This record gives sequence, structure tokens and C-alpha cells, in this order.
Amino acid sequence: MTNRTKQPDSGEVRESCIALRMRLANRVITKIYDDALRPFGVRIPQMALLALAEERGLLRQSEICSELKLDDSTLSRNLERMKSNGWLVEVAGEDAREHPYQLTVSGRNVLLQALPAWQAAQQQAGELLGKQGVETLRRFAAKQGLR
Repeated sequence: MTNRTKQPDSGEVRESCIALRMRLANRVITKIYDDALRPFGVRIPQMALLALAEERGLLRQSEICSELKLDDSTLSRNLERMKSNGWLVEVAGEDAREHPYQLTVSGRNVLLQALPAWQAAQQQAGELLGKQGVETLRRFAAKQGLR
């Protein structure tokens, strides 16, 4: 009796790769949100940052990178774009090395105006994923530390 293991099959990548399917889902879901938010000049990563700034009062780059699993350069680009749009303002931090941001009146207005469009996108994405898919994503995010 020989112990033969199944040889990898390149078709398996196309047929069952989890990463491939997650990237597809990411593109489809992101497009739903970005299309809904486009009239407000906001993309979904910026909408999330506006909401976090509203909720927390201050955005600290190191905390956001850690919590959202973002690299520093990606977050910096979004923060700078939002700052140039007048949605965030950099404020003095306790430590000279940190550069916290605070939501401006303009940023809060954009957030409030865009919320109904975000809610519609949320509904559409939820219908596409189904209750079980949404719950699976919530559990996964919780395991990664996202509340």
C-alpha cells in the first residue's frame, strides 16, 4: 500500500481560493458603498474615518492603523485628503510625535448628509450577502478586534 497524496491542481485556485473570493466580494461591496457616497465626494474608507472622528472626538493615527489593520501610508493619504477637503483638522497631541485629527463642522456636515446614502448601501450590501454572510463578517471582525 502506497501513501499517495493528491497533487495540487491549478484549477483548485480558481475554484476554491478563499482569498480570490474575498477580493471579489471586497470589490463588489466597496463599489456599492462608493457609488452611493460619490455624490457627497466621499469614499467608504473616508466615511468610516468621519464616523470614527465623530464618535471619538479625536483620531489618533496609530490607534486607527492598529484597530482597522491599515498600513500607515494608506491612512496618511486618506487623512491628508480629508484635511485638504476641510473635513478634519490636525490638533496638538500630548506627544509631539503624534498628530491627532479632529472633525470639523464641514466634516460633520458631510457625514450627516451622507449617512442616508450609507444606510441605503448598507441595506443593499446586506441583501447581497444575506443575514448569514453579514453575521459571519461581524464575527470575523470581532475576532480581529473590531467592535
